[in-house]
Amino acid sequence: MTEQLAGRQGSLWVASSRLTSYAALREDIDVDVAVIGGGIAGLTAALALKRAGQTVAVLEAARVGTGVTGNTTGKVTSLHRLAYTGLAAHHGTEAARLYGQANEAAIEHVAGTVADEGIDCGFRRVSNYTYAESDRALALVREEAALAGRLGLPASFTTEVPLPFNVRGAVRFDNQAQIHALRYVQGLARAVDGDGSFVFEESLATGFRDGSPAVVETERGSVRAKEIIVATNLPFGDGGLYAGRCYAHRSYIVAARSAVAPLDATFVSVDEPMRSILTVDVEGTNYVLAGGEGHPATEGVDSAERYRRLAAFARDRLGAGEIAFRWSTQDAMPADGLPFVGRLSPDFRHVHVITGLRKWGLTNGTAAALILRDTLCGRANAGAALFDSTRTVREEGAVPPATEDATAPPAGLAGSAPAWPDLVPGEGRVLDVGGAKTAVYLSPAGDVSAVSAVCTHLGCTVEFNPADVTWDCPCHGSRFSTDGTVIQGPATRNLAPGHAPS
Repeated sequence: MTEQLAGRQGSLWVASSRLTSYAALREDIDVDVAVIGGGIAGLTAALALKRAGQTVAVLEAARVGTGVTGNTTGKVTSLHRLAYTGLAAHHGTEAARLYGQANEAAIEHVAGTVADEGIDCGFRRVSNYTYAESDRALALVREEAALAGRLGLPASFTTEVPLPFNVRGAVRFDNQAQIHALRYVQGLARAVDGDGSFVFEESLATGFRDGSPAVVETERGSVRAKEIIVATNLPFGDGGLYAGRCYAHRSYIVAARSAVAPLDATFVSVDEPMRSILTVDVEGTNYVLAGGEGHPATEGVDSAERYRRLAAFARDRLGAGEIAFRWSTQDAMPADGLPFVGRLSPDFRHVHVITGLRKWGLTNGTAAALILRDTLCGRANAGAALFDSTRTVREEGAVPPATEDATAPPAGLAGSAPAWPDLVPGEGRVLDVGGAKTAVYLSPAGDVSAVSAVCTHLGCTVEFNPADVTWDCPCHGSRFSTDGTVIQGPATRNLAPGHAPS
């Protein structure tokens, strides 16, 4: 049960930030570009377009940066585990080179933006390592280092890896960075808002229309624009197109207090189970962040056990103290390994998308935003063709997306929910209440909340996640709070209110 887990549930980045308080959209407005999503991709695109002379309006359903961006590790790097050998094998060395160049440019864009806007986000230069412990992994990192060097990236192979346990060797990329991701995107929002451009919070986009103008609709107002950018992790309004070209992947992080000063390095392992490591000083307290234990969001797992394994790794191998925070997040993984940037589909002329950032959103999301900036301003960008959202995806990922026919009743609707049993505090179950599948949660204080168990994306039945205290969709990865509020898409509408059992 959740109460047995160490640490506070929630991101260190969110806990150590004062959340923003931009007003909600309450009227119809006109701008050049409407951006749906207030994370790294959406806000980077918005500021880049504003600097290029466009007026922009950002619509965020919750608070700026509190979605995927506020639950990241904080690594700003072009070394994405073993990305280059994989990309070269499937798409060719030129594609791998362009991918690396786009991500290196993203690092420098973040560095320049921090300086230009005076953003206090703990930006610091570090080296990033992909490390190997086994003979097999050692051969892989040697190959990655050699290829990345030939591609002109800041790569080297090394056996000197500053970890408190022995490893065989690593790929090292120099002049990388790490940041407090939430404070960074909050700085972007401050720079966007004003002078005819806007940031709106608690302004859930309920739909959009292509055209001249294109229109984004919310419950209380609409934005008319020449162009729309959908930057919401997995997009909505596409009829499930990207839910079939990406799959949602969930991963976990624990932040443990540490007596050791932060290293000028970040790490990710080749060997399984994959481990991501970062050290940071937040407000005078040193933390070790250990991440991993990832799986497709459609795969049912014991989330509590995933946190326990990460806590044990932080304690036993990194010398960390007590766990202070724990959280999970979901990322859109592209089936062919490349992000999707460009028109939402060939049928759209003025609606654009950023998705499939393959768990490296701080750089891939920045690179994607700059591609769209150039596209909408009529400039050439070498990454545009590589990340083209309308490309044919010929290669499937290692984990396929959900297979149910989106036009038919999803498999998750089959069968009936059990009748009312006894619930213990902190437990949630899907129950049959008056013939309706109902997601019922009993809080530790004894309060009962009941919402429809039918996901508002494509109709699957949600499941209770006791470790994160959320209702999660096993089909496409949407997540909801216990009161039915959307936490992560592709769903955009809250779960409908339900009737509590008597």
